[in-house]
Amino acid sequence: MGIIGRRKNKKYDYEPRYYKNSTGGKPFEIKHKFDDQRSTVQNVGLKGKFGNAIQDLKQGADVLVKRRLLIIISILVLIFLWIIDFDLSIFRF
Repeated sequence: MGIIGRRKNKKYDYEPRYYKNSTGGKPFEIKHKFDDQRSTVQNVGLKGKFGNAIQDLKQGADVLVKRRLLIIISILVLIFLWIIDFDLSIFRF
């Protein structure tokens, strides 16, 4: 540690010479890929993230998405049972 303290990291702050900044942001700013689509990516702290996640959970998914997911899972399970030679005749009436 010493008298001076810890050295701070240098920040890379590149700005092109002929870039006209109309949006107020930096042209090469690195941000999360899904910032615009998800509400849980924002920097609101741990409590805020949990609150946003619970709110998204309460809204629920679309009925068509649930149905499609159920169909896909059932088809994959049947294919798996067929591959391992499970006796599928128990499903017939």
